Amino acid sequence: MKIEQASVAKSNPVYAEALVNWLYQLADDELVIGHRDSEWLGMCPDIEGDVAFSSIAQDEVGHANFYFTLLHELGEKDPDALAFSRPANSRRNALLLEHENHDWAYSVVRHMFYDLWDELRLKAFSDSSYFPLSRGAARMLREEYYHSLHMTTWFVQLGSAGGEAKEKMNAAIRKIWPDLGDLFYIDQEKMLLQFGIIQESSASMKEKWEEQIKGLVQKAGLTWPGPVPGVQMNGRLGEHSDDLKRLIETMGEVYTLDPAAKW
Repeated sequence: MKIEQASVAKSNPVYAEALVNWLYQLADDELVIGHRDSEWLGMCPDIEGDVAFSSIAQDEVGHANFYFTLLHELGEKDPDALAFSRPANSRRNALLLEHENHDWAYSVVRHMFYDLWDELRLKAFSDSSYFPLSRGAARMLREEYYHSLHMTTWFVQLGSAGGEAKEKMNAAIRKIWPDLGDLFYIDQEKMLLQFGIIQESSASMKEKWEEQIKGLVQKAGLTWPGPVPGVQMNGRLGEHSDDLKRLIETMGEVYTLDPAAKW
């Protein structure tokens, strides 16, 4: 069954609820990582990195806007309100993505870990029963390929460099590791699979992710920290750190001055 119109999706309240929940998870992930990327503008180690991070930030925020637009078509608020005016406890992004950038090694490791997961996730709904979503996945997959390529190149180069670079990369992996649990958590997963909104389970995707990451860690000569931890705090259920609260305040500073303004 393929659903091509939001009006048809809304006629099945259970389907619509699962779809809306899923779109919030996708949109909030992309918006938050995109904003963190934008904070590197003018701060990257070289001009190429500056241009790349700016481009990636634009892509990620563009993806978030796509998901927010789908949500608006399904009866939610307009994209700007969804992006800028919701409190932290209504956000569904993974915890890992909301933390401050720390240093370059942390940002590279975090982004590569996320990009490889996002690619798998996009493939899981590339033939979604909700056609507007699957249509967007095809375009986003092309962009995510280059995001992953850029980050894996940095990951392997820094790890292979030895010395301080290698130490910082291993430290970044250790710092990120405890925050990975909810990245792989999909709220209402059973319903999403049942309705064909996604076609692959989180367990299957996580297994593929681990296999890919292990290969890259080995290639870079870095240290694998051990089993991926389970969920502790769960951003998918609205549990967040103070980092997200500060990010929302910064991100929505102009919007909240006059939410009714037309720019």
